[in-house]
Amino acid sequence: MNTDFIEALSEIEREKGIAKEVLIDAIEAALISSYKRNFNTAQNVRVDINRHTGLIKVYARKTVVEEVLDPRLEISLYAAREMNQNYQLNDIVEIEVTPRDFGRIAAQTAKQVVTQRIREAERGLIYNAFVDKEEDIVTGIVQRQDLRNIYIDLGKIEAALPLTELMPTDKFKQSDRVKAYITKVENTTKGPQIILSRTHPGLLKRLFELEVPEIFDGVVEIRSVAREAGFRSKIAVYSRNPEVDPVGSCVGPKGMRVQTIVNELKGEKIDIVRWVENVEEYVANALSPSKVLEVNVFESEKMARVIVPDYQLSLAIGIKGQNARLAAKLTGWKIDIKSETQAEQEYGRPKTFTEEMHQDSVSID
Repeated sequence: MNTDFIEALSEIEREKGIAKEVLIDAIEAALISSYKRNFNTAQNVRVDINRHTGLIKVYARKTVVEEVLDPRLEISLYAAREMNQNYQLNDIVEIEVTPRDFGRIAAQTAKQVVTQRIREAERGLIYNAFVDKEEDIVTGIVQRQDLRNIYIDLGKIEAALPLTELMPTDKFKQSDRVKAYITKVENTTKGPQIILSRTHPGLLKRLFELEVPEIFDGVVEIRSVAREAGFRSKIAVYSRNPEVDPVGSCVGPKGMRVQTIVNELKGEKIDIVRWVENVEEYVANALSPSKVLEVNVFESEKMARVIVPDYQLSLAIGIKGQNARLAAKLTGWKIDIKSETQAEQEYGRPKTFTEEMHQDSVSID
Protein backbone atom coordinates (compact mmCIF):
# COMPACT_ATOMS: atom_id res chain seq x y z
CA MET A 1 0.00 0.00 0.00
CA ASN A 2 1.10 3.58 -0.62
CA THR A 3 0.08 7.22 -0.37
CA ASP A 4 -2.76 6.60 -2.84
CA PHE A 5 -4.29 4.25 -0.29
CA ILE A 6 -4.10 6.89 2.46
CA GLU A 7 -5.68 9.44 0.11
CA ALA A 8 -8.46 6.97 -0.68
CA LEU A 9 -9.17 6.59 3.06
CA SER A 10 -9.31 10.38 3.38
CA GLU A 11 -11.84 10.50 0.53
CA ILE A 12 -13.97 7.85 2.25
CA GLU A 13 -13.83 9.93 5.43
CA ARG A 14 -15.18 12.96 3.56
CA GLU A 15 -17.88 11.11 1.61
CA LYS A 16 -19.07 8.46 4.10
CA GLY A 17 -18.31 10.17 7.38
CA ILE A 18 -16.10 7.31 8.62
CA ALA A 19 -12.99 8.60 10.41
CA LYS A 20 -9.75 7.65 8.64
CA GLU A 21 -8.17 6.72 11.96
CA VAL A 22 -11.00 4.29 12.68
CA LEU A 23 -10.47 2.60 9.31
CA ILE A 24 -6.72 2.34 9.79
CA ASP A 25 -7.13 0.87 13.28
CA ALA A 26 -9.58 -1.71 11.89
CA ILE A 27 -7.21 -2.61 9.03
CA GLU A 28 -4.31 -3.05 11.46
CA ALA A 29 -6.40 -5.40 13.62
CA ALA A 30 -7.46 -7.41 10.56
CA LEU A 31 -3.88 -7.64 9.29
CA ILE A 32 -2.77 -9.22 12.57
CA SER A 33 -5.26 -12.05 12.01
CA SER A 34 -4.22 -12.35 8.34
CA TYR A 35 -0.54 -12.58 9.29
CA LYS A 36 -1.14 -15.33 11.83
CA ARG A 37 -3.41 -17.23 9.44
CA ASN A 38 -1.19 -17.00 6.37
CA PHE A 39 2.19 -17.51 8.04
CA ASN A 40 1.19 -20.19 10.56
CA THR A 41 2.36 -18.25 13.57
CA ALA A 42 0.91 -17.84 17.03
CA GLN A 43 3.38 -15.19 18.17
CA ASN A 44 2.32 -11.85 19.56
CA VAL A 45 2.55 -9.30 16.74
CA ARG A 46 1.72 -5.67 16.04
CA VAL A 47 0.94 -4.20 12.63
CA ASP A 48 1.77 -0.56 11.99
CA ILE A 49 0.49 1.46 9.02
CA ASN A 50 2.32 4.73 8.42
CA ARG A 51 -0.36 7.47 8.37
CA HIS A 52 1.51 9.45 5.70
CA THR A 53 3.16 6.94 3.37
CA GLY A 54 0.88 3.93 3.79
CA LEU A 55 3.92 1.72 4.47
CA ILE A 56 3.03 -1.42 6.45
CA LYS A 57 5.33 -3.13 8.91
CA VAL A 58 4.78 -6.18 11.11
CA TYR A 59 6.54 -6.40 14.48
CA ALA A 60 6.88 -9.45 16.72
CA ARG A 61 6.42 -8.43 20.36
CA LYS A 62 8.58 -10.40 22.81
CA THR A 63 8.96 -10.15 26.57
CA VAL A 64 12.45 -9.81 28.03
CA VAL A 65 13.19 -12.75 30.37
CA GLU A 66 16.17 -14.40 32.09
CA GLU A 67 15.56 -17.81 30.52
CA VAL A 68 13.71 -18.23 27.21
CA LEU A 69 11.06 -20.98 27.29
CA ASP A 70 9.10 -19.95 24.18
CA PRO A 71 11.21 -18.11 21.57
CA ARG A 72 8.06 -16.98 19.74
CA LEU A 73 6.99 -14.89 22.73
CA GLU A 74 10.19 -14.32 24.73
CA ILE A 75 13.72 -12.96 24.27
CA SER A 76 16.66 -13.20 26.62
CA LEU A 77 17.94 -10.14 28.43
CA TYR A 78 21.34 -10.62 26.75
CA ALA A 79 19.82 -10.68 23.23
CA ALA A 80 17.63 -7.67 24.00
CA ARG A 81 20.56 -5.62 25.23
CA GLU A 82 22.45 -6.37 22.07
CA MET A 83 19.77 -4.29 20.35
CA ASN A 84 19.44 -1.66 23.06
CA GLN A 85 21.31 -1.45 26.36
CA ASN A 86 18.31 0.16 28.08
CA TYR A 87 16.10 -2.96 28.04
CA GLN A 88 15.18 -4.43 31.43
CA LEU A 89 13.44 -7.66 32.48
CA ASN A 90 9.71 -7.77 31.53
CA ASP A 91 10.13 -5.03 28.92
CA ILE A 92 8.58 -5.59 25.49
CA VAL A 93 10.92 -5.81 22.52
CA GLU A 94 9.54 -5.28 19.01
CA ILE A 95 11.34 -7.00 16.14
CA GLU A 96 10.29 -6.36 12.54
CA VAL A 97 9.10 -9.56 10.85
CA THR A 98 7.32 -8.13 7.79
CA PRO A 99 7.06 -10.93 5.18
CA ARG A 100 8.32 -10.18 1.68
CA ASP A 101 4.93 -10.71 -0.04
CA PHE A 102 2.82 -9.24 2.75
CA GLY A 103 1.74 -6.28 0.58
CA ARG A 104 -0.58 -8.44 -1.54
CA ILE A 105 -2.26 -9.93 1.55
CA ALA A 106 -2.47 -6.48 3.12
CA ALA A 107 -4.19 -4.96 0.08
CA GLN A 108 -6.78 -7.73 -0.05
CA THR A 109 -7.45 -7.54 3.70
CA ALA A 110 -7.71 -3.75 3.63
CA LYS A 111 -10.26 -3.89 0.83
CA GLN A 112 -12.43 -6.31 2.79
CA VAL A 113 -12.21 -4.26 5.99
CA VAL A 114 -12.99 -0.95 4.27
CA THR A 115 -15.94 -2.46 2.39
CA GLN A 116 -17.33 -3.93 5.61
CA ARG A 117 -16.89 -0.70 7.56
CA ILE A 118 -18.57 1.32 4.80
CA ARG A 119 -21.49 -1.10 4.83
CA GLU A 120 -21.76 -0.88 8.63
CA ALA A 121 -21.58 2.92 8.51
CA GLU A 122 -24.29 3.12 5.85
CA ARG A 123 -26.49 0.80 7.90
CA GLY A 124 -25.91 3.00 10.92
CA LEU A 125 -26.86 6.14 9.00
CA ILE A 126 -30.03 4.48 7.67
CA TYR A 127 -30.96 3.26 11.15
CA ASN A 128 -30.42 6.70 12.67
CA ALA A 129 -32.49 8.28 9.89
CA PHE A 130 -35.47 5.98 10.44
CA VAL A 131 -35.38 5.36 14.20
CA ASP A 132 -36.57 8.96 14.67
CA LYS A 133 -39.45 8.24 12.28
CA GLU A 134 -40.85 5.42 14.39
CA GLU A 135 -44.59 6.08 14.92
CA ASP A 136 -44.63 8.28 11.83
CA ILE A 137 -45.93 7.93 8.27
CA VAL A 138 -43.72 7.14 5.29
CA THR A 139 -44.51 6.83 1.60
CA GLY A 140 -42.89 4.15 -0.51
CA ILE A 141 -43.25 2.07 -3.65
CA VAL A 142 -44.32 -1.58 -3.71
CA GLN A 143 -41.41 -3.75 -4.89
CA ARG A 144 -42.44 -7.35 -4.35
CA GLN A 145 -44.50 -9.70 -2.21
CA ASP A 146 -44.01 -13.09 -0.58
CA LEU A 147 -46.22 -15.27 1.60
CA ARG A 148 -45.79 -13.03 4.65
CA ASN A 149 -44.91 -9.48 3.59
CA ILE A 150 -45.19 -6.80 0.97
CA TYR A 151 -41.81 -5.09 0.56
CA ILE A 152 -41.88 -1.32 0.21
CA ASP A 153 -38.98 0.68 -1.22
CA LEU A 154 -38.39 3.74 0.98
CA GLY A 155 -35.44 4.99 -1.07
CA LYS A 156 -32.42 3.94 1.00
CA ILE A 157 -33.96 0.79 2.43
CA GLU A 158 -36.69 -1.76 1.87
CA ALA A 159 -39.35 -1.99 4.60
CA ALA A 160 -41.66 -4.91 5.34
CA LEU A 161 -45.43 -4.48 5.41
CA PRO A 162 -46.82 -7.74 6.87
CA LEU A 163 -49.93 -9.04 5.13
CA THR A 164 -51.56 -9.16 8.58
CA GLU A 165 -51.13 -5.36 8.78
CA LEU A 166 -53.08 -4.70 5.56
CA MET A 167 -56.63 -3.39 5.60
CA PRO A 168 -59.23 -5.71 4.04
CA THR A 169 -59.73 -3.10 1.31
CA ASP A 170 -56.01 -2.85 0.45
CA LYS A 171 -55.08 -4.20 -2.97
CA PHE A 172 -51.57 -3.31 -4.04
CA LYS A 173 -49.54 -4.25 -7.08
CA GLN A 174 -45.93 -3.64 -8.03
CA SER A 175 -44.94 0.05 -8.42
CA ASP A 176 -48.00 1.30 -6.46
CA ARG A 177 -47.32 4.16 -4.03
CA VAL A 178 -48.22 3.31 -0.44
CA LYS A 179 -48.55 5.35 2.75
CA ALA A 180 -47.90 3.32 5.88
CA TYR A 181 -47.17 3.75 9.57
CA ILE A 182 -43.79 2.72 11.02
CA THR A 183 -44.43 0.49 14.02
CA LYS A 184 -40.89 -0.73 14.65
CA VAL A 185 -37.30 0.08 13.65
CA GLU A 186 -34.69 -2.49 14.70
CA ASN A 187 -30.93 -2.61 14.19
CA THR A 188 -30.24 -6.27 13.38
CA THR A 189 -27.09 -8.10 12.30
CA LYS A 190 -28.39 -7.93 8.74
CA GLY A 191 -28.93 -4.19 8.97
CA PRO A 192 -31.90 -1.99 9.90
CA GLN A 193 -35.30 -3.67 9.75
CA ILE A 194 -38.41 -1.49 9.38
CA ILE A 195 -41.90 -2.85 10.00
CA LEU A 196 -44.91 -1.00 8.59
CA SER A 197 -48.65 -1.12 9.22
CA ARG A 198 -51.81 0.05 7.49
CA THR A 199 -54.12 -1.03 10.33
CA HIS A 200 -52.50 0.74 13.29
CA PRO A 201 -54.61 3.52 14.91
CA GLY A 202 -51.51 5.69 14.73
CA LEU A 203 -51.88 5.83 10.94
CA LEU A 204 -55.26 7.56 11.27
CA LYS A 205 -53.91 9.93 13.91
CA ARG A 206 -50.89 10.93 11.84
CA LEU A 207 -53.03 11.43 8.71
CA PHE A 208 -55.17 13.92 10.61
CA GLU A 209 -52.06 15.66 11.98
CA LEU A 210 -50.74 16.05 8.44
CA GLU A 211 -54.05 17.10 6.90
CA VAL A 212 -55.42 19.45 9.59
CA PRO A 213 -53.29 22.57 10.25
CA GLU A 214 -55.01 23.18 13.60
CA ILE A 215 -53.83 19.77 14.85
CA PHE A 216 -50.32 20.29 13.46
CA ASP A 217 -50.14 23.67 15.22
CA GLY A 218 -51.39 22.20 18.53
CA VAL A 219 -54.61 24.22 18.69
CA VAL A 220 -56.72 21.10 18.23
CA GLU A 221 -55.67 17.94 20.03
CA ILE A 222 -56.50 14.31 19.26
CA ARG A 223 -57.43 12.79 22.61
CA SER A 224 -58.37 9.26 21.54
CA VAL A 225 -58.58 7.01 18.50
CA ALA A 226 -60.51 3.76 18.04
CA ARG A 227 -60.19 1.90 14.79
CA GLU A 228 -61.38 -1.20 12.99
CA ALA A 229 -59.19 -0.81 9.94
CA GLY A 230 -60.92 -0.76 6.60
CA PHE A 231 -64.40 -0.50 8.10
CA ARG A 232 -64.93 2.27 10.65
CA SER A 233 -63.00 4.53 12.99
CA LYS A 234 -63.79 7.05 15.69
CA ILE A 235 -61.59 9.94 16.69
CA ALA A 236 -62.12 12.25 19.68
CA VAL A 237 -60.82 15.82 19.33
CA TYR A 238 -60.51 18.77 21.70
CA SER A 239 -59.77 22.44 21.07
CA ARG A 240 -57.49 24.45 23.32
CA ASN A 241 -59.02 27.60 21.84
CA PRO A 242 -62.75 28.04 22.64
CA GLU A 243 -63.20 29.93 19.37
CA VAL A 244 -61.95 27.00 17.28
CA ASP A 245 -64.39 24.19 16.52
CA PRO A 246 -62.35 20.94 16.72
CA VAL A 247 -64.87 18.84 14.78
CA GLY A 248 -65.27 21.46 12.05
CA SER A 249 -61.49 21.85 11.76
CA CYS A 250 -61.07 18.14 11.12
CA VAL A 251 -63.92 18.00 8.62
CA GLY A 252 -62.61 21.00 6.70
CA PRO A 253 -64.35 23.16 4.07
CA LYS A 254 -67.02 21.05 2.36
CA GLY A 255 -65.57 18.01 4.10
CA MET A 256 -62.40 18.14 2.01
CA ARG A 257 -59.90 17.42 4.80
CA VAL A 258 -61.58 14.32 6.16
CA GLN A 259 -62.48 13.12 2.68
CA THR A 260 -58.81 13.12 1.72
CA ILE A 261 -58.14 10.80 4.66
CA VAL A 262 -61.14 8.60 3.81
CA ASN A 263 -59.79 8.24 0.27
CA GLU A 264 -56.34 7.29 1.56
CA LEU A 265 -57.94 4.63 3.77
CA LYS A 266 -59.93 3.21 0.85
CA GLY A 267 -63.35 4.39 2.02
CA GLU A 268 -63.02 3.68 5.75
CA LYS A 269 -65.85 5.49 7.59
CA ILE A 270 -64.69 8.03 10.17
CA ASP A 271 -66.72 9.47 13.05
CA ILE A 272 -65.24 12.68 14.46
CA VAL A 273 -66.52 13.49 17.95
CA ARG A 274 -65.85 16.27 20.41
CA TRP A 275 -63.93 15.22 23.52
CA VAL A 276 -65.39 16.66 26.74
CA GLU A 277 -64.46 16.07 30.36
CA ASN A 278 -68.03 15.20 31.31
CA VAL A 279 -68.27 11.43 30.93
CA GLU A 280 -72.00 11.34 30.19
CA GLU A 281 -71.68 13.81 27.34
CA TYR A 282 -68.48 12.21 26.01
CA VAL A 283 -70.09 8.76 25.87
CA ALA A 284 -73.13 10.23 24.11
CA ASN A 285 -70.86 11.92 21.56
CA ALA A 286 -68.90 8.70 21.05
CA LEU A 287 -72.03 6.83 19.99
CA SER A 288 -72.44 9.09 16.96
CA PRO A 289 -74.29 9.02 14.62
CA SER A 290 -77.06 7.73 16.90
CA LYS A 291 -79.05 10.04 19.18
CA VAL A 292 -78.82 9.49 22.93
CA LEU A 293 -81.53 10.23 25.49
CA GLU A 294 -79.73 9.49 28.72
CA VAL A 295 -76.39 8.25 30.04
CA ASN A 296 -76.03 6.84 33.57
CA VAL A 297 -72.45 6.39 34.77
CA PHE A 298 -71.35 3.74 37.29
CA GLU A 299 -67.88 4.82 38.41
CA SER A 300 -67.01 1.70 40.42
CA GLU A 301 -67.56 -0.55 37.38
CA LYS A 302 -66.40 2.07 34.87
CA MET A 303 -69.59 1.33 33.00
CA ALA A 304 -72.08 3.64 31.30
CA ARG A 305 -75.72 2.69 30.72
CA VAL A 306 -77.02 4.45 27.63
CA ILE A 307 -80.67 4.86 26.67
CA VAL A 308 -81.59 5.63 23.07
CA PRO A 309 -84.88 6.00 21.21
CA ASP A 310 -86.34 2.69 20.04
CA TYR A 311 -85.75 3.51 16.39
CA GLN A 312 -82.11 4.38 17.11
CA LEU A 313 -81.16 1.14 18.91
CA SER A 314 -79.77 -0.70 15.90
CA LEU A 315 -77.86 2.43 14.80
CA ALA A 316 -76.37 2.88 18.26
CA ILE A 317 -75.21 -0.72 18.42
CA GLY A 318 -74.09 -0.81 14.80
CA ILE A 319 -73.53 -3.73 12.45
CA LYS A 320 -72.28 -6.67 14.54
CA GLY A 321 -71.95 -4.28 17.49
CA GLN A 322 -69.31 -2.19 15.73
CA ASN A 323 -70.52 1.28 16.73
CA ALA A 324 -70.88 0.36 20.40
CA ARG A 325 -67.55 -1.47 20.38
CA LEU A 326 -65.68 1.50 18.90
CA ALA A 327 -67.36 3.92 21.31
CA ALA A 328 -66.22 1.76 24.22
CA LYS A 329 -62.64 1.71 22.89
CA LEU A 330 -62.70 5.45 22.31
CA THR A 331 -63.95 6.37 25.79
CA GLY A 332 -62.39 3.54 27.79
CA TRP A 333 -65.80 2.83 29.38
CA LYS A 334 -67.98 -0.26 29.12
CA ILE A 335 -71.20 0.76 27.42
CA ASP A 336 -74.56 -0.96 27.94
CA ILE A 337 -77.12 0.29 25.39
CA LYS A 338 -80.87 0.03 26.01
CA SER A 339 -83.81 1.21 23.94
CA GLU A 340 -86.38 3.52 25.53
CA THR A 341 -88.91 0.66 25.77
CA GLN A 342 -86.36 -1.72 27.33
CA ALA A 343 -85.38 0.92 29.88
CA GLU A 344 -88.99 1.55 30.85
CA GLN A 345 -89.57 -2.15 31.38
CA GLU A 346 -86.36 -2.73 33.37
CA TYR A 347 -85.79 0.52 35.28
CA GLY A 348 -88.97 2.57 35.03
CA ARG A 349 -89.42 5.67 32.90
CA PRO A 350 -86.40 8.01 33.25
CA LYS A 351 -87.09 11.69 33.90
CA THR A 352 -84.91 12.88 31.05
CA PHE A 353 -86.52 10.82 28.28
CA THR A 354 -88.35 13.80 26.88
CA GLU A 355 -85.12 15.73 26.23
CA GLU A 356 -82.51 14.33 23.87
CA MET A 357 -78.93 14.94 24.91
CA HIS A 358 -76.89 17.41 22.92
CA GLN A 359 -74.46 15.67 20.59
CA ASP A 360 -71.44 17.34 19.01
CA SER A 361 -70.07 14.98 16.41
CA VAL A 362 -70.00 14.20 12.74
CA SER A 363 -69.92 10.95 10.83
CA ILE A 364 -68.17 10.71 7.47
CA ASP A 365 -68.92 7.79 5.17
